[in-house]
Amino acid sequence: MTRRSALALALRAALLGVAAGPAAASVPSAVEASSDAVEVIRRDAAGSVAWPWLEAAGDGSYLLSADFDVPLTPALTDALEHGVPLYFVADFELRLPRWWWFDARVVTRETTWRLSYHALTRQYRLTRDGIIRPFDSATGALAALAGLRGWRVIEAGEVEPGQVYEARVRLRLDTAQLPKPFQIGGLTPRDWEPQAEWKRFEFRP
Repeated sequence: MTRRSALALALRAALLGVAAGPAAASVPSAVEASSDAVEVIRRDAAGSVAWPWLEAAGDGSYLLSADFDVPLTPALTDALEHGVPLYFVADFELRLPRWWWFDARVVTRETTWRLSYHALTRQYRLTRDGIIRPFDSATGALAALAGLRGWRVIEAGEVEPGQVYEARVRLRLDTAQLPKPFQIGGLTPRDWEPQAEWKRFEFRP
Protein backbone atom coordinates (compact mmCIF):
# COMPACT_ATOMS: atom_id res chain seq x y z
CA MET A 1 0.00 0.00 0.00
CA THR A 2 1.36 3.40 -1.00
CA ARG A 3 1.66 6.27 1.45
CA ARG A 4 -1.08 8.16 -0.42
CA SER A 5 -3.45 5.15 -0.18
CA ALA A 6 -2.74 4.75 3.53
CA LEU A 7 -3.49 8.43 4.19
CA ALA A 8 -6.72 8.22 2.19
CA LEU A 9 -7.79 5.12 4.12
CA ALA A 10 -7.03 6.78 7.47
CA LEU A 11 -8.95 9.92 6.48
CA ARG A 12 -11.95 7.83 5.43
CA ALA A 13 -11.93 5.94 8.73
CA ALA A 14 -11.78 9.20 10.67
CA LEU A 15 -14.72 10.66 8.74
CA LEU A 16 -16.78 7.51 9.32
CA GLY A 17 -15.99 7.66 13.03
CA VAL A 18 -17.17 11.27 13.28
CA ALA A 19 -20.36 10.50 11.40
CA ALA A 20 -21.16 7.44 13.50
CA GLY A 21 -20.38 9.01 16.88
CA PRO A 22 -23.53 11.08 17.60
CA ALA A 23 -25.84 8.39 16.21
CA ALA A 24 -24.29 5.71 18.37
CA ALA A 25 -24.47 7.89 21.48
CA SER A 26 -28.17 8.60 20.99
CA VAL A 27 -29.17 4.93 21.02
CA PRO A 28 -30.06 3.77 24.56
CA SER A 29 -28.58 0.56 25.89
CA ALA A 30 -31.34 -1.70 27.24
CA VAL A 31 -29.44 -4.64 28.71
CA GLU A 32 -26.00 -4.82 30.26
CA ALA A 33 -24.58 -8.22 31.23
CA SER A 34 -22.13 -9.00 34.00
CA SER A 35 -20.64 -12.23 35.32
CA ASP A 36 -23.33 -12.87 37.91
CA ALA A 37 -26.34 -10.80 36.91
CA VAL A 38 -28.13 -9.02 34.10
CA GLU A 39 -29.07 -5.42 34.70
CA VAL A 40 -31.89 -3.85 32.76
CA ILE A 41 -30.99 -0.19 32.78
CA ARG A 42 -31.41 3.05 30.88
CA ARG A 43 -28.66 5.25 29.55
CA ASP A 44 -28.95 8.81 28.34
CA ALA A 45 -27.40 10.13 25.12
CA ALA A 46 -24.08 10.72 26.88
CA GLY A 47 -23.93 7.14 28.10
CA SER A 48 -24.65 7.92 31.75
CA VAL A 49 -26.80 5.48 33.67
CA ALA A 50 -30.28 6.84 34.30
CA TRP A 51 -32.56 5.50 36.96
CA PRO A 52 -34.46 3.36 37.66
CA TRP A 53 -33.15 -0.09 36.80
CA LEU A 54 -33.91 -3.76 37.47
CA GLU A 55 -31.37 -6.42 38.34
CA ALA A 56 -31.84 -10.18 38.07
CA ALA A 57 -31.47 -11.77 41.50
CA GLY A 58 -30.44 -15.21 40.21
CA ASP A 59 -33.55 -17.02 41.46
CA GLY A 60 -35.84 -15.76 38.71
CA SER A 61 -36.85 -12.62 40.59
CA TYR A 62 -35.84 -9.01 39.91
CA LEU A 63 -34.67 -6.25 42.23
CA LEU A 64 -35.44 -2.58 41.65
CA SER A 65 -33.05 0.26 42.40
CA ALA A 66 -33.89 3.94 41.98
CA ASP A 67 -32.74 7.40 43.04
CA PHE A 68 -35.40 9.89 44.07
CA ASP A 69 -35.40 13.60 44.76
CA VAL A 70 -37.01 14.12 48.19
CA PRO A 71 -37.01 17.81 49.11
CA LEU A 72 -39.02 18.73 52.19
CA THR A 73 -41.16 21.83 51.88
CA PRO A 74 -41.29 24.28 54.80
CA ALA A 75 -44.73 22.94 55.78
CA LEU A 76 -43.49 19.34 55.91
CA THR A 77 -40.29 20.28 57.73
CA ASP A 78 -42.22 22.20 60.36
CA ALA A 79 -44.65 19.31 60.83
CA LEU A 80 -41.80 16.81 61.18
CA GLU A 81 -39.93 18.89 63.77
CA HIS A 82 -43.13 19.26 65.80
CA GLY A 83 -43.53 15.52 66.19
CA VAL A 84 -45.62 14.64 63.14
CA PRO A 85 -44.24 11.51 61.41
CA LEU A 86 -44.17 11.49 57.63
CA TYR A 87 -44.92 8.37 55.63
CA PHE A 88 -43.39 7.91 52.18
CA VAL A 89 -44.55 5.19 49.82
CA ALA A 90 -42.75 3.79 46.78
CA ASP A 91 -45.13 2.33 44.20
CA PHE A 92 -44.03 -0.06 41.45
CA GLU A 93 -46.15 -1.29 38.55
CA LEU A 94 -45.36 -3.59 35.67
CA ARG A 95 -47.72 -3.55 32.69
CA LEU A 96 -48.00 -5.50 29.48
CA PRO A 97 -48.97 -3.17 26.60
CA ARG A 98 -51.85 -4.42 24.45
CA TRP A 99 -52.78 -2.52 21.30
CA TRP A 100 -56.29 -3.97 21.11
CA TRP A 101 -57.32 -3.34 24.76
CA PHE A 102 -56.20 -1.72 27.99
CA ASP A 103 -52.71 -2.61 29.21
CA ALA A 104 -52.61 -5.64 31.49
CA ARG A 105 -51.32 -4.93 34.99
CA VAL A 106 -48.89 -7.77 35.71
CA VAL A 107 -47.25 -6.70 38.98
CA THR A 108 -48.00 -4.08 41.65
CA ARG A 109 -45.81 -3.53 44.69
CA GLU A 110 -45.40 -0.89 47.38
CA THR A 111 -43.08 -0.28 50.30
CA THR A 112 -43.39 2.33 53.06
CA TRP A 113 -40.94 4.43 55.09
CA ARG A 114 -41.79 6.27 58.32
CA LEU A 115 -39.72 9.38 58.97
CA SER A 116 -39.93 10.84 62.46
CA TYR A 117 -38.06 13.27 64.70
CA HIS A 118 -37.43 12.79 68.42
CA ALA A 119 -36.82 16.04 70.26
CA LEU A 120 -35.25 14.44 73.36
CA THR A 121 -32.47 12.70 71.43
CA ARG A 122 -32.49 15.23 68.56
CA GLN A 123 -32.44 12.35 66.12
CA TYR A 124 -34.36 11.56 62.99
CA ARG A 125 -35.51 7.97 62.57
CA LEU A 126 -36.27 6.22 59.32
CA THR A 127 -38.25 3.00 59.64
CA ARG A 128 -38.89 0.45 56.91
CA ASP A 129 -39.99 -3.17 57.30
CA GLY A 130 -39.51 -2.94 61.05
CA ILE A 131 -35.89 -1.78 60.75
CA ILE A 132 -35.11 1.57 62.41
CA ARG A 133 -32.16 3.69 61.30
CA PRO A 134 -31.20 6.79 63.34
CA PHE A 135 -29.78 9.95 61.75
CA ASP A 136 -28.38 13.16 63.17
CA SER A 137 -29.96 15.30 60.46
CA ALA A 138 -32.96 15.32 58.17
CA THR A 139 -30.55 15.53 55.24
CA GLY A 140 -29.00 12.17 56.13
CA ALA A 141 -32.38 10.52 56.58
CA LEU A 142 -33.65 11.87 53.27
CA ALA A 143 -30.50 10.71 51.48
CA ALA A 144 -31.11 7.17 52.75
CA LEU A 145 -34.75 7.40 51.72
CA ALA A 146 -33.89 8.74 48.28
CA GLY A 147 -31.52 5.89 47.41
CA LEU A 148 -33.71 2.83 47.04
CA ARG A 149 -31.65 -0.30 46.45
CA GLY A 150 -32.44 -3.98 45.99
CA TRP A 151 -36.22 -3.87 46.37
CA ARG A 152 -37.69 -7.21 45.24
CA VAL A 153 -40.55 -6.27 42.94
CA ILE A 154 -40.87 -9.19 40.52
CA GLU A 155 -41.04 -12.81 41.62
CA ALA A 156 -40.03 -15.84 39.59
CA GLY A 157 -42.69 -16.83 37.07
CA GLU A 158 -44.47 -13.46 37.00
CA VAL A 159 -42.89 -12.43 33.68
CA GLU A 160 -42.13 -14.17 30.41
CA PRO A 161 -38.62 -14.10 28.89
CA GLY A 162 -38.41 -11.99 25.74
CA GLN A 163 -41.67 -10.15 26.42
CA VAL A 164 -41.58 -6.35 26.44
CA TYR A 165 -43.13 -4.73 29.51
CA GLU A 166 -43.62 -1.18 30.67
CA ALA A 167 -42.38 -0.59 34.23
CA ARG A 168 -42.99 2.50 36.30
CA VAL A 169 -42.09 3.65 39.80
CA ARG A 170 -42.77 6.69 41.96
CA LEU A 171 -42.20 7.97 45.49
CA ARG A 172 -45.05 9.83 47.18
CA LEU A 173 -46.05 11.24 50.51
CA ASP A 174 -48.91 9.26 52.04
CA THR A 175 -51.13 12.16 53.05
CA ALA A 176 -53.81 9.76 54.35
CA GLN A 177 -51.57 9.07 57.37
CA LEU A 178 -51.15 12.73 58.26
CA PRO A 179 -53.21 14.21 61.12
CA LYS A 180 -56.61 15.49 60.02
CA PRO A 181 -55.73 19.22 60.16
CA PHE A 182 -52.94 18.61 57.63
CA GLN A 183 -55.20 16.53 55.41
CA ILE A 184 -57.85 19.21 55.33
CA GLY A 185 -55.84 22.37 54.82
CA GLY A 186 -52.30 22.08 56.09
CA LEU A 187 -50.78 21.02 52.76
CA THR A 188 -51.27 22.44 49.31
CA PRO A 189 -50.64 20.68 45.95
CA ARG A 190 -47.32 22.53 45.75
CA ASP A 191 -46.09 20.73 48.86
CA TRP A 192 -45.74 17.33 47.23
CA GLU A 193 -47.73 16.52 44.07
CA PRO A 194 -44.96 17.48 41.56
CA GLN A 195 -42.64 14.96 43.26
CA ALA A 196 -45.08 12.05 42.87
CA GLU A 197 -44.87 11.66 39.10
CA TRP A 198 -44.39 8.18 37.63
CA LYS A 199 -41.00 7.36 36.11
CA ARG A 200 -41.42 4.93 33.23
CA PHE A 201 -38.96 2.58 31.56
CA GLU A 202 -39.04 -0.47 29.30
CA PHE A 203 -38.30 -3.89 30.75
CA ARG A 204 -37.51 -7.07 28.84
CA PRO A 205 -36.69 -10.18 30.97
